[in-house]
Amino acid sequence: MTATATMIATVRRNASEPNDDNGYTDAVITSIIETYPLVDERGEEPYTWDTSTTPPTKEDNDDWIATYDLNAAAADIWSEKASIVAQDFDFSAEGASYSRSNKYEQYMKQVRYYRARRSPSTIPLEIYPKITTESENFQ
Repeated sequence: MTATATMIATVRRNASEPNDDNGYTDAVITSIIETYPLVDERGEEPYTWDTSTTPPTKEDNDDWIATYDLNAAAADIWSEKASIVAQDFDFSAEGASYSRSNKYEQYMKQVRYYRARRSPSTIPLEIYPKITTESENFQ
C-alpha cells in the first residue's frame, strides 16, 4: 500500500512543487497521498474489518490495487501552502504598492480547484420507516 513514483510526480506537478526545497519530500507527499485511498477498479476496498477483536480492527486488503485520490492530496498541499502565506498583507512604501495578499487568494483558488475534482464518495441511505406494499397493509 504505497504510492508509486508516478503518483508522487503527478501530485508534485499539481501542487507546483517540482522539488523538495519547501519540505515536500517524496516521503511527505507519499504520506499525504496515502491519506486518500479509494476503492480500486475491481471494487476492492483498501482494508477490511476484523470483527473477531474488540473493538474491531482494520486489516490491509491484500487483493486491493493501490488507488488514491491524487486531487485531494494536491488540494491538501495547496491548503498548507496557503496557510503559510495567510499572514501576508498589502502595503505601500516609497510610492510603490505591494499586494502580498494576492498570493493567498491564488493558493485558495487552487485549493478549490482540486477539491472540486476529488473522487466522489457516497453513503448508502436507507428509507425509514420502511415503505410497505398495499398487500402488506391489508393483511
